Amino acid sequence: MTSQTELIPAPRSLVTGAGEVRLKAGSRLYAGTATEGVGRWLRTVLWQATGLPLPEGRDLDDAHGDGIALRLDPGLPPEGYRLVSDRNGVLVEGGSAAGVFWGAQTLRQLLGPDAYRRAPLDRDRTWAVPHLTVEDSPRFRWRGLMLDVARHFMPKEGVLRHLDLMAAHKLNVFHFHLTDDQGWRVEIKRYPRLTEIGSWRGRTKFGHRASPLWEEKPHGGFYTQDDIREIVSYAAERHITVVPEIDVPGHSQAAIAAYPELGNTDVITASSTGDTALSVWDDWGISANVLAPTDNTLRFYEGVFEELLALFPSEFVHVGGDECLKDQWRHSPAAQARIKELGLADEDGLQAWFIGHFDKWLTARGRRLIGWDEILEGGLAPGAAVSSWRGYQGGVAAARAGHDVVMCPEQYVYLDHRQAAGEDEPVPIGYVRTLEDVYRFEPVPPELTSAQAEHVLGTQANVWTEVMEDPARVDYQTYPRLSAFSEVAWSALPAPAERDFAGFERRMAVHYRRLDALGVGYRPPTGPLPWQKRPGVLGRPLDGAPPNR
Repeated sequence: MTSQTELIPAPRSLVTGAGEVRLKAGSRLYAGTATEGVGRWLRTVLWQATGLPLPEGRDLDDAHGDGIALRLDPGLPPEGYRLVSDRNGVLVEGGSAAGVFWGAQTLRQLLGPDAYRRAPLDRDRTWAVPHLTVEDSPRFRWRGLMLDVARHFMPKEGVLRHLDLMAAHKLNVFHFHLTDDQGWRVEIKRYPRLTEIGSWRGRTKFGHRASPLWEEKPHGGFYTQDDIREIVSYAAERHITVVPEIDVPGHSQAAIAAYPELGNTDVITASSTGDTALSVWDDWGISANVLAPTDNTLRFYEGVFEELLALFPSEFVHVGGDECLKDQWRHSPAAQARIKELGLADEDGLQAWFIGHFDKWLTARGRRLIGWDEILEGGLAPGAAVSSWRGYQGGVAAARAGHDVVMCPEQYVYLDHRQAAGEDEPVPIGYVRTLEDVYRFEPVPPELTSAQAEHVLGTQANVWTEVMEDPARVDYQTYPRLSAFSEVAWSALPAPAERDFAGFERRMAVHYRRLDALGVGYRPPTGPLPWQKRPGVLGRPLDGAPPNR
């Protein structure tokens, strides 16, 4: 193996030969029917990095010898690809345009770390692909990353950058967490106060909620609908689906601050100043202020989702459903009257009614609801899928009941959790989850039968940004662990204890150079650099091994 063939995620099969294909000034790139978009993307990134124009080939023969050809092969799996580099040139075939794209990502890795740069370092250097054959396809069809932009807003350019990083790791679902107690981040034209009022807060807690530190300046931002269209289109060009999340009925204080009638006005929790008019929350944790179970609230959110469906063509729409504190409903005469009117047993039933309403509403429009595993409480809506975050238990229960599941247990793939036990880890949250811990994560619980396991759509890593005050902190928490996660999601790995982590570390030594070329501020294997530390900022570390629920 050469450093060029140290690939991440690991392919199913890689057979090396003798020799190499050298790309030259006259080398052509041919893109067959339905691969033209992949050809445009590949020509652009390779031209930026190498300075080679790679003019368009008219047919397969134009790429013969020292060129690149892309084409479909219906005999391959939809996201599968075959990459052959030999004396005939480089041929990338895929079962669909997505498969060709993932093969093109592998080709980029084979050209070396400098193939990830935005301008050539040396226009006279030789760019070569070793002779080999790679055959590959993903284990899961849902290979996701969730990015929370509600707690700390990330400008559009940062989101586009993370989509590029996802594509480089063959991840294909971007879960876009757009609303929460601390901010509403998407323009809804019929409800302008959601962004006029709900998109910013007066100050921000620095560190965990126990921290005494505050950043005493407004924080905010939102994406216009044109920004969203651009993000969705940019993702689609990279064969990434964007799944929006709009939280209901909990995690909704920013919406209630903008439109107070959405809240439980008969028992609204007063602010610390005694003012009953809520503002966007400036602290972390779980707000007691949740949506009122009224017809007005349902109609309001139907209006929100109507605009969202026009922006996001994804099969799934995420409605949150997690951490809905029910104290207000218990004490609200209006909520109790609604429980009685609907013939429900309790407040859990009220949440199930809330989620069930939007499940039916989305299903009628050809979409599918997905929510965090709390939507199991009180009975799960028939068509709903579950993001299992509180461990494996919710996913196991959902799969056994015939519901589709995305496995994202916090004990393994919550990337806000600390990466080492040392005191130098910035704002340490949760249990220690090292690079090796993530690499040994297994998305399919062993207690599921093979039929039940078919309901595991895949897996997802979640990046919650309460304690990530800027994009550099997001990079540090996300990488290199997302590189390990990408292999878990893509590759057919053995059982966790049998995985070759030493081999993965060897390949990571090359992959760090790719991340360097991409400008990723990852956590070095030796520990945080001085400017990555946050001395004196309180976190919430948990000791010991995480519970395997």
